[in-house]
Amino acid sequence: MIKLYGVARSRASRNIWMLKEIGLDFELVPVIQVYRLPDPNAANAPLHTRSKAFLDINPNARVPALDDDGFVMTESLAINLYLARRYGGDPGPRDPQEDGLMTMWSLWAATECEQRALEILSNRVSNPAGELDEGKAQAAVAALRAPFKVLDQALAETGHVVGDRFTAADINLAEVLRYAQPAPELFHAAPNVRAWIEACQSRPAYHAMAAMRAAEPA
Repeated sequence: MIKLYGVARSRASRNIWMLKEIGLDFELVPVIQVYRLPDPNAANAPLHTRSKAFLDINPNARVPALDDDGFVMTESLAINLYLARRYGGDPGPRDPQEDGLMTMWSLWAATECEQRALEILSNRVSNPAGELDEGKAQAAVAALRAPFKVLDQALAETGHVVGDRFTAADINLAEVLRYAQPAPELFHAAPNVRAWIEACQSRPAYHAMAAMRAAEPA
């Protein structure tokens, strides 16, 4: 059975969504981010990203990690692309061109959007009240307007970035841009992006992943 190391309140959420989307059985092995623990060295500390047992799996000390019958991968977006190629059905590529486009859009999400989207989430929602910085959030919004316009144009024809169907590229993009949702002004200015992410997040597999996130401690 596939083992996924991490928790739903991490980038493992992307892989949980993908695994549920394609209907694969998997075991979620809880690995907590070390920064969330008051004392990671305590005798009763749970398995965490600095635990030796996990470092043997991913020496980068980050979740998620995937073990597919002894084949180990890290990096959440790459894991989804692997799952799409190996098991994907409709979410997977049908030819090398679709494979290339899925990789292209996943890397685009990581390089053009993720850090700025995280700035929005951190400075409008996640940071302690005294550390919220609307100036940083506004700067991130301004920086994302051009990428959102690019994505809005790409979605205009079919509502998806690859072919005319929901694929792993949609999962990877939607999970990165979820961080930017505390900036509704971005989505209002890009109606195709807004309709697309709403459709992505209406899928049963997304709801199953979101329920797992909600059930975990914040």
